Amino acid sequence: MDDKLPPLDALRAFEAAARHLSFTRAAQQLFITQSAVSKQVHALESALAVRLFERKTRALLLTAAGERLQRAVAAAFAELRAASADLRGGDEPTVTLATTQAFASFWLIPRLAHFRRSHPGIDIRISADTRLVDLDRGRFDAAVRYLQDRNAPATALRLFGDTVLPVASPALLKSAGPLAKPADLARHVLLTYEDGEQRRPWLSWPAWLEMAGVADLRPAGSVAFNQYEPTIRAALDGQGVALATLALVADLLRDGKLVAPLPQRFSNPRAYYFLLAERAAANPAVEAFRVWLACQVESCSAADGILSAA
Repeated sequence: MDDKLPPLDALRAFEAAARHLSFTRAAQQLFITQSAVSKQVHALESALAVRLFERKTRALLLTAAGERLQRAVAAAFAELRAASADLRGGDEPTVTLATTQAFASFWLIPRLAHFRRSHPGIDIRISADTRLVDLDRGRFDAAVRYLQDRNAPATALRLFGDTVLPVASPALLKSAGPLAKPADLARHVLLTYEDGEQRRPWLSWPAWLEMAGVADLRPAGSVAFNQYEPTIRAALDGQGVALATLALVADLLRDGKLVAPLPQRFSNPRAYYFLLAERAAANPAVEAFRVWLACQVESCSAADGILSAA
């Protein structure tokens, strides 16, 4: 049995490319060239004798083998980071948070600088993954989870509900035509989030089109992604119209990077919740983060009038 591991640099390049579904963004994160990322991924595919990505004209998708390796590599890197932090030791207050890539990228990270300014002595460690974590196992202090209201623990902090609506870049609407009614989507490419585990069936175009009364609509084309984050990134790049969770794109709408031209908005009985591990309930650093998070949600709701529970 061959127990030789692939080169670490190749695994790092693959992990970044898989997370962003983009060699370009992976290169920016790793401070190397796009061609270097491509070569390292190709070398990894050759070493494993499998294809890890489907390379399409305007999209990069993970194969089944790529999805399996991504889960393993992400978990291994998270364990290494946690072990390294433990070995470095020190008494610095730390909050470890598990959440999704979409929540981290579009909502949490843009606000973290404010928390750091308010609490410079508290370190934050974020694990952004689609997998659920067991808070009772002791690795994380807290998690942001997407739950039905009736299933949320009594101690959980409700952040905001989930309202779904189409979004696009202003440049796209100038070039491909306006969106005044749902039927106008026939002139546009629809960006699809293919949720293989069917955790959000309402965040799909067939469901939205049916609710909007145009179930038989045929778009100009479609591009599918297996993760939510690159779906919104493609909308920002002007590649088509995407379905978005309102709370997660509120900043992009407010800044004019995306627009929501259609009035049809549909809600579901789920919401984002902040959950604490039992062992972390008395941790002052975690409590400071929880209070800050609640204030951020309240400020967004008051300022925008769109982040309150649906």
